[in-house]
Amino acid sequence: MSVRRLAPDHVQPASFAFTAANENWADQQIAKYPEGRQASAVIPLLWKAQEQHHGWLPRAAIEAVAKKLGMAPMRVLEVATFYTMFNLQPVGEHFVQLCGTTPCALRGAEALKKVCEEVIGPQSTVTADGKLSWLEVECLGACCNAPMAQINFDYYEDLTPENFRKLLGDLREGRPVKPGPQVDRSCSEPLGGGETLKDAALYDGSMIGAGDWQARITTQREEAAIKIASEKAAAEAKAKAEAEAAAAASKAGPTDVKTTPAPEAAAPGRPKPSAPKQPANAAQDTPSATGKAIKDTPAKAPARKRAAKPKSEE
Repeated sequence: MSVRRLAPDHVQPASFAFTAANENWADQQIAKYPEGRQASAVIPLLWKAQEQHHGWLPRAAIEAVAKKLGMAPMRVLEVATFYTMFNLQPVGEHFVQLCGTTPCALRGAEALKKVCEEVIGPQSTVTADGKLSWLEVECLGACCNAPMAQINFDYYEDLTPENFRKLLGDLREGRPVKPGPQVDRSCSEPLGGGETLKDAALYDGSMIGAGDWQARITTQREEAAIKIASEKAAAEAKAKAEAEAAAAASKAGPTDVKTTPAPEAAAPGRPKPSAPKQPANAAQDTPSATGKAIKDTPAKAPARKRAAKPKSEE
């Protein structure tokens, strides 16, 4: 991005003040913002100041805007030097901004630069009569009609060295000019004319009411209404059934609820019967010599010994 500086002191005016009409306009712009946010109107006010001062911003205009908005002059200067929409040098009555970006360059913008240098002079130079000045700029968004230039507020497209030279001459002499494409085409349609919508009946309104399209649309609307009504009725019936079921469940007491035993298949698995266990003393039954089991008999408790009599009693 190129460095942007204010114009030299010898071209700077001593002062700047909005006209009464522009002062009123500026007050209306400031009123759009809440108290304490007046600085948000800095760009509109700078634009109006540039418009009033022959298309460029002098230092005095920047300071006047800063004072009106209660901003530091440096803050306003930062805005003015950042945006290329603000011209910091004097410009001609017809300010030519020539696009030099790739699409225009491929379509002949370099030849147009030579025309500007021959007719006007170097960039940022104003002709002696004050009518013309020019500057190369970045893309202006009319690539379909490249190469092109913006002159003041209008676009001039499909330029060639011949028609561009003629255009500059007409502007200098005050003759009427035609913005837009400088060749025989409308807007950005293909050269030689459009290739689509050639049947005028497609857009001249003559087909309105033709055929049965109105009846078809009416039928579609009726079918859609029937479908919506049926879906609504089904939803209401379902909601009613659910509400009745919930009411019946809430009325039923604990004794009213019947429980059924779980089926055999659902009951937990029962253990299979096993062989009867032997008695605990079965292992102690040992066969005798005669083949009969000798059963254990409970052991007799040992006899209690009688206490010895004392010798005195003998």
